[in-house]
Amino acid sequence: MALMGIQLVVSLLAASIMQRMAPHCSFARWLLCNGSLFRFKHPSEGELCALAGKQMPKPSRRDRRQNGDSKPLTVPKDIDLHLEKAPVNVLDALVLRFFLEYQWLIDFAVYATGVFLFTECYYHVVDASKEVNIGAIWCVLTVFFSLRTLHMLMSHYFRSDEGGERSVCLAFGFLSLLVAMLVLVVREDYLEFGLDSGFASLFDNLEIFAKQQGYADWSIPVTKLTVKLGLAAICAYIGALLAFPGLRLAQTHLDAVQMNSDRPLIQFLLHTSFLSPVIVLVLWVKPIARDFLANAPMGKTSITLVSSEAFDSMRLWTIVALCVLRLALTRYHLQAYLNLAQKWVEQMKKEAGRIAAIDIQRKVTRVFCYLTVVTLQYMIPVLLILFSTLALKALGDFSWGLGEEGVPGVTPASVMPTAAPILPGGLDDDEEGVEDMEEDIQATVARLSEAFAALRSVLTPLFFRGFFAFLAWWVAACQVISSLFGIYFHQYLMQN
Repeated sequence: MALMGIQLVVSLLAASIMQRMAPHCSFARWLLCNGSLFRFKHPSEGELCALAGKQMPKPSRRDRRQNGDSKPLTVPKDIDLHLEKAPVNVLDALVLRFFLEYQWLIDFAVYATGVFLFTECYYHVVDASKEVNIGAIWCVLTVFFSLRTLHMLMSHYFRSDEGGERSVCLAFGFLSLLVAMLVLVVREDYLEFGLDSGFASLFDNLEIFAKQQGYADWSIPVTKLTVKLGLAAICAYIGALLAFPGLRLAQTHLDAVQMNSDRPLIQFLLHTSFLSPVIVLVLWVKPIARDFLANAPMGKTSITLVSSEAFDSMRLWTIVALCVLRLALTRYHLQAYLNLAQKWVEQMKKEAGRIAAIDIQRKVTRVFCYLTVVTLQYMIPVLLILFSTLALKALGDFSWGLGEEGVPGVTPASVMPTAAPILPGGLDDDEEGVEDMEEDIQATVARLSEAFAALRSVLTPLFFRGFFAFLAWWVAACQVISSLFGIYFHQYLMQN
């Protein structure tokens, strides 16, 4: 406890509660099964036959023996079919694809938010500059697990028999590679990530650390161009991961706006939520954001609306507020997706010909089966931006207060072990065992302290500022590219 103190206790308590309460109380399960979402049930063959005006065929013994040669039941496409609505319950959700992965990730993000809020209050009340910020570690883990879940979904597309999804991911990956190489050559005067200064600080600290360890002639065999190419490759990978989430967001946004055509306030919030990644992009464009607010034109003079120190805090608050808005509108997007089943039926009625009853049932059922996939595709980009911003605040020495300087204390300091005092008199076997255990604990704490001190000397807040600022900005950029292409695809290409 000397190394991390009460934060370690709260972190272990949160992990234990999450593990034990998941089967009984889950925010992810409540989000889908609170009764506000309605799915559409597929019609039975008897209902389809009744709508088509014919009796349900009764298979004979010969048909049952030769089931493979029997013809499927077909009905006219223009039948007066109306799907029955039913609220999504827990039993329905348990059979959904990737439901367990969805539940674990969303619950982990909720507990990570709770741990982060506790650590923020703890740092505000207590001078914890010599402790590790456990909340920042939970934020980084949430970012990692979100990317891992997106990778799992993308690998599902690559394993499918159809090659269309694979081609879309590869196309967006190469497009993201091109855009990333263009972004990484822009000067810091226009895009103020702080990547150059961050990586320069990282490499300088690595060389100093190597010399302290006795490697006097060792130097970093990496050039600036190599770092930029490596970052571009990572950006291409993230762009491929966010291809289908952006396309799906465009579709659900259009349907949600149409679904709430009689509610102008909800429509305004939906449009604001959809354009929120664009606002995130603008916040890091220095001439438009920081320089404009610091020297806002007012007639022939200029005034300072927001100081440079306050702008960093305002940017953090703005991104968090936009992410909360998008999370608050999750239900509208999910219901818009579930309405695709009824939308497909209405489109089928306008067509001529006949269709197999099993095809209608499969199409309606498939929409609901991918509900958790769509939920992950909607929420993971928001979680990536949100927790990258929270990690940027915690590890980058920023402050929530407008105009306040960042409070240091997000990196561990060296904690030297202290030897236990030797009591006079002889020691029995039990006391000797306790003393040996205390020495082992002190030695372990000393080794961890040295490791964290070395990590602190290499990974400075300057590096974390550049890395997490660029990560949050790039996720928003990928969302803008894929969602705008999705709007064009669903509005024009699909209709034509």
